[in-house]
Amino acid sequence: MTKQNRPNPDDRTDNVEKLQSMVQNTIENIEEAHDTLQFASPEERELIEAKNARREESIHALREEIKDEAQARENGYRNDQ
Repeated sequence: MTKQNRPNPDDRTDNVEKLQSMVQNTIENIEEAHDTLQFASPEERELIEAKNARREESIHALREEIKDEAQARENGYRNDQ
């Protein structure tokens, strides 16, 4: 007996909540990293600051995606685009 691989249906119902959780976790990571700056060497400080800058960019992108997903939810996730 073989099992057929079938794609999972596209379930977007909780995407907004998942994305919001990701934003919150990223913010917490930024805050924790910021707290470690006082103990970091100049090289470590530079790496932490660069990583936090990337995290800020990710937050911006996630917030845009949250807006898109919220709009799609309001529109009933129609695929008429």
